[in-house]
Amino acid sequence: MAVIQRSRSKKSTNASAESPPLPPIETTVLADSVGTSLQSIAGLTVPWDAMSRIQQDYLTQATALWNQALEQPDQLIPDDRRFASAEWKSNPGSAFMASMYLLNARTLQRLADSLSGDEKARDRVRFAVQQWVDAAAPSNFLALNPEAQKKAIDTKGESITQGLQMLLSDLRQGHLSQTDESVFEVGRNVANTAGSVVFENALFQLIEYKPLTDKVHAVPFLLVPPCINKFYILDLQPDNSLIRFAVSQGHRVFVVSWVNAEDDLAKATWDDYIEQGTIKAIDVVREIAGVAKINALGFCVGGTLLATALAVMDARGDKPVASLTLLTTFLDFVNTGTLDLFVDEAMVQVREATIGERSPQGGGLMRGGELAATFSFLRANDLVWNYVVGNYLKGEKPPAFDLLYWNGDSTNLPGPMYCWYLRNTYLENKLAQPNALTVCGQPVDLRRLDMPTFVYGSREDHIVPWDSAYASTQLTQGPTTFVLGASGHIAGVINPPQKNKRSYWTSGKPGTFPATAKEWLATAQEHPGSWWTTWGDWLATQAGKKVAAPKQPGSPKYPAIEPAPGRYVLRKA
Repeated sequence: MAVIQRSRSKKSTNASAESPPLPPIETTVLADSVGTSLQSIAGLTVPWDAMSRIQQDYLTQATALWNQALEQPDQLIPDDRRFASAEWKSNPGSAFMASMYLLNARTLQRLADSLSGDEKARDRVRFAVQQWVDAAAPSNFLALNPEAQKKAIDTKGESITQGLQMLLSDLRQGHLSQTDESVFEVGRNVANTAGSVVFENALFQLIEYKPLTDKVHAVPFLLVPPCINKFYILDLQPDNSLIRFAVSQGHRVFVVSWVNAEDDLAKATWDDYIEQGTIKAIDVVREIAGVAKINALGFCVGGTLLATALAVMDARGDKPVASLTLLTTFLDFVNTGTLDLFVDEAMVQVREATIGERSPQGGGLMRGGELAATFSFLRANDLVWNYVVGNYLKGEKPPAFDLLYWNGDSTNLPGPMYCWYLRNTYLENKLAQPNALTVCGQPVDLRRLDMPTFVYGSREDHIVPWDSAYASTQLTQGPTTFVLGASGHIAGVINPPQKNKRSYWTSGKPGTFPATAKEWLATAQEHPGSWWTTWGDWLATQAGKKVAAPKQPGSPKYPAIEPAPGRYVLRKA
């Protein structure tokens, strides 16, 4: 793989032989940050009146449960799907244990919600309590789970043997299996839309997809997915592929497939991902198609990269896109939701000291497994303990599910790039501040984004809260459309029209964007089905006239290298 070529601009933030040494980690600042965090947690208190009410309610409910267990044990029905099987309900001891667990869980959560003090400290305690409550469920332990015990008896211990085998297999592969991974193969039954790799460098491969129509729009279309995951979330199956949908709509489609970083990229920076990643992809697509402007879409972190790149190019006097689509993307990190719990000065400095540019080795890798585990524990019952019980206690292989297969196919990130992103977005929110950052030698001002823009947010998104996605409308300067979809970060985006599922909201006053998302929603109109058709109609108006579809991928300068999905997406973390 080629070595990354560093920018020669004297203003570039990339490190070079001539660059002054980076300042050392400020240990005093680190110590102060840790001390402040500990003090804010230690300073939390539960008001006496709230404590009194919670205690009284607990005693009343615990007494009622105990009396019911003695007098009407068959009426104890724990109201939670973890205890929904007949084995929990038919065993009075198990039903009582589950009911008491649920009461204890509610009480702990009420205590956490009643804390007074620093808001971030309160959120951290609430999150820690939720993790403890989820982990302590009696369903998670073989000795306390009557359903798993019955299966062990019925199978004469075979379920326990199979569970141990799956546990050992997961330990070997380094992550918890959330689906039957043996069913899927990238390029065969996921990520199998026909196309060709037409360019590659150290950071990415560029894929051009084979047209499905005789004519295509003159303006080509580039998708920039997040580098934190594999691109094929946009191409899982033919019936839910956003890539295939765009191709079927008559667009000449190109997609960036980011490499899974290894030690050779351990020193790559945010500037590298902008200059030699996103900007390079834009330039190659323009060269191949022979056009001055393209349409571009960024998803999640891919949208942040894309918007940054466009601001840098605009500062250089280059306006390379006719339109911009941002899917569940942060530009303004004012509200980062649950992820804010993990980010403070101490945490960022620890990362910088271990894998950042200022670390002893000048870099490192943020391992994909660590990132994947963090996201899974945001929904621990659904994405962790559900599989602990099913896989290990019951010995049941999880069903085949393409989205969860993709979810387990994690990627590493270069440490310096990751640390820059953490500090300048999540911690300090400088990207949204005009000229507060210099990237690739240029001051970044997102107010330069004056092209027609389509912004999408998912209403139940726990990674990019929808009000933060909406905040992009306050930054973009061109004609802007905002659409809110139902469901979460992934399921909301991957919602093909033929499924006729969910719903979406559009503005009751097109082109009008109040200061807050709540004000916008107050006048929004709900529509059944998928937002894809609304976006597809909008993109068609930005894509120019129809011309004959190319007969071959790429161009004489950029011939096909290999079939899609390419080699980079196959590299495992």
